[in-house]
Amino acid sequence: MYQYYCLNPIANVGLELFGKDYEKTEEMKDAQAVLVRSAAMHDMDLPEQLEAVARAGAGVNNIPLDKCADQGIVVFNTPGANANGVKELVFAGMLLASRDITGGINWVLENKDSETVGKDAEKAKKAFAGCEISGKKLGVIGLGAIGVKVANAATNLGMEVYGYDPYISVNAAWNLSRSVKHINNVEDIYQECDYITIHVPLLDATRKMLNKEAFAKMKEGVVILNFARDLLVDEEDVLQAIREGKVKKYVSDFPNSTTAGQEGCIVIPHLGASTAESEDNCAVMAVQEIKEYLENGNIHNSVNFPNCDMGVCVAAGRVAVLHKNVKGLIGKYTAVLGNNNINISDMTNKSKGDYAYSLLDIDSPVTEAAIEQLKGIDGVRKVRVIK
Repeated sequence: MYQYYCLNPIANVGLELFGKDYEKTEEMKDAQAVLVRSAAMHDMDLPEQLEAVARAGAGVNNIPLDKCADQGIVVFNTPGANANGVKELVFAGMLLASRDITGGINWVLENKDSETVGKDAEKAKKAFAGCEISGKKLGVIGLGAIGVKVANAATNLGMEVYGYDPYISVNAAWNLSRSVKHINNVEDIYQECDYITIHVPLLDATRKMLNKEAFAKMKEGVVILNFARDLLVDEEDVLQAIREGKVKKYVSDFPNSTTAGQEGCIVIPHLGASTAESEDNCAVMAVQEIKEYLENGNIHNSVNFPNCDMGVCVAAGRVAVLHKNVKGLIGKYTAVLGNNNINISDMTNKSKGDYAYSLLDIDSPVTEAAIEQLKGIDGVRKVRVIK
């Protein structure tokens, strides 16, 4: 029996997939798996028996990845599960920036008691006029699950779309519309596009990548859309660019004291993935990832350990070893098992940064003595008996 703990409310359509071999616990200290959305985990004590953390969403800034890795805890996210919800809000933001819809709505509310509101609107609406997005150039920086959906949908709306991603995956490339122009230099997007939307992870290399130097290379009146992470944009610089007329609108899904209420800023209260469908999709994917890891030892969509899949174990046993990515450890594992008269029928080893993961299928059940010896190898963070 496995126990799981929810740090935030998780959609029942996902939790129902756990089945009879899983039990929800009200105490994190008893859990083998934790599901989380936005709760901050950095200051939490992580119990020794915790095996996995699944983030029902894409961003994992609220999870201490290195701390988890060092304790042999695999952290999952759910890339793509909320992609459509974010994609749709990107276009809502684009339309809000192109036409002063909010200003027009506010005018109607202010004049709702006037008997001549309809007639007066014909004169007032000039103040809220804007432009259409069809025929305009859209630059999409980052062609992951969300970026590809945005790029493809934009072509269907008649936009000329430029896509930039030096690390585009094979799957993303296959899914990308042939109408999207794949750009090798992000500066081409800066110079050519009327709208620029960013969809990259927050890394040292991407932090505040849209800054005064980038804005200086952009077209006059460009619209910047940020539905990825607030720190991808230097918001002090974007406010200056708005004051100078370089940037027409900055649309952000991340409210903060820097941009909230500022001229030229359309700030949305982090609604990108806040749809019933996105929450359901994230919950389902998170639960599936946890089950596959706990039951079979397979890792899909981990952010701190490598992906690894050996299918369902048909051998007599399976052992998982989470360890530092250093030389010589595989030989030590095989020696331990050999010395305990345990034959390895199949195995795989994958690495990701400072950490690695080994799955070993064996011809006889592993002994407690062998497990303790594996745990004692320098560099090993956790040993799990899958079967």
